[in-house]
This record gives sequence, structure tokens and C-alpha cells, in this order.
Amino acid sequence: MERVIITGVDRSARSRVAADWAAREALRRGLPLRVVHVAPPENLDPVEHWPYRPDTVADHVVAELTARHPSLTVRAVSLTGAPVPELRAVSAHAELVVLGLRGEGRHAGIALGSTAAALATECAGPLVLVPGTLAGRDVPGHTDAVTVGGDARDPSVGALGFAFESARLHRVRLHVVHAWALPVGAAASPVPVSETDRATWEDHEEDLLSDALRPWRRKYPEVDVQEDVLLFPPAEALAHASETSGLVVIGRHTAPGSTALALLEHARCPVAVVPS
Repeated sequence: MERVIITGVDRSARSRVAADWAAREALRRGLPLRVVHVAPPENLDPVEHWPYRPDTVADHVVAELTARHPSLTVRAVSLTGAPVPELRAVSAHAELVVLGLRGEGRHAGIALGSTAAALATECAGPLVLVPGTLAGRDVPGHTDAVTVGGDARDPSVGALGFAFESARLHRVRLHVVHAWALPVGAAASPVPVSETDRATWEDHEEDLLSDALRPWRRKYPEVDVQEDVLLFPPAEALAHASETSGLVVIGRHTAPGSTALALLEHARCPVAVVPS
């Protein structure tokens, strides 16, 4: 099976930002890129052909990417049907799938589009969702870190593996964020938590995270790892980290739906959702 990166595109500028991110990643990984556009099966009114016909969307994006990245191996793929099942099928064995956080839908106030949201829960492999606000920025790796959300009690092998490998490929620091919460009894108590108790609990969380990362540090000795234990909700901690990261990685099973959705709605950098 050929190793490829797939990027799904539509007629929006946001999807072209994601396609450019995918092109840069394909070059870094030495993989070919497939630019996929899925058009609805029904006939469109003439006004819906703007700015170009559905069957040429992928070709236009390929032309733009080739002009910007002459050494890129890229091919256009045009499909007909519903976007989610078509993209899910064509990307079943892809190394990586890349989409914009939202596409050409008319709901301007929505941060996460329906196609991106569906694939975030259904994609067979790693899915990277790219904010449209990245236009003009040198991504990926525009800052000095890849960030991964790490649950020290139930670490996601898929997410940690993807994050360590991404940090190695981009030659950047890996920031591992473990968000924790006070014990239920302490959190519900009207009496403030003592600094001694909090420090003891935090030390325990740090030990758990260090234990979870030990085999990964041995496997990737060249990756500089920063461990961060934060007393914040996971989505808030990762959204804050996204402001200074080139990529945030979360595991599908360790990030409950509400956490992943909250992060994606506030992310300031690409977010990789990785099945375990």
C-alpha cells in the first residue's frame, strides 16, 4: 500500500491554507500528496460554479501548490458523493489526513465544520485540522514546539507516538501537557486546599507523567521533552499551549468529545487527532 498524505479541499481559502500545510508536511516526510475534492451528486445552479466548476477544484489547488512547492509530488482526485463517507473511504490507509477546521459552509460563526467534526471521530488514521487563520504564517513548526496532551493515567500510545515522531521530524521541542484536577472531596470542600496537600498531589502527578514518558524518552533520545503538569481543565490547558505551538496532538480515546470540541473551537495552531 502506497504511503500518502491526503488533504481534502473545497472552494474556500481556508481549505487552501490546510492544503499548503499538508504540502509542507508531505515534503518533510518525503511522501506524495493527494488533493481530494468531493462534489455533491446533484446538478448545481450556474451561480454555484463560482469561482470554478466542482470538477476542477482539486486541479486548481494542485496548480497553486505546484507553483509554490516545485519539488512536491502531488495529484488531484475528484470524487462525487457525500464528503464524510467519501473522504473516510479514500483515506482509509493514508499516512495522514489534513483538513481545514471549516470549509465553505455559510455558517461564519462556527469554528468547526461538520465534515471536520465527523472525521475527527471517524478517521482511521491521524487527522490534522488546520485553522484558516494560519494564512501567511510559516507552518508547521512556526514556533519551537509540538505539544501533546498526555493523560498520565491512561496515556494514548497513538498520540504520544505521533507527537514524538513529529517533534523529531521538525527538530523541535516536545511539550507534554498533563492536566489534572483536585480530588473530588477536596474540590467540593468549602475549606481551601492547603499548599502542602496541593504540592503533594502535584508531585504525584509529575511522577505519573514521568513514568508514562520514560519508554518514549528512551525511544526518542534526540527529542527535547518538556513535561508540564497543570491544574487546569484539559481543553483550557491545550488551547493556551496552542498559542505558542506549531502543532497540538490529542489522542481520540483520552480526549472526551467535549474536550476535543472545546480545544478545536479555540485552537490557534493545527490540531492532530490520533486514534489509539
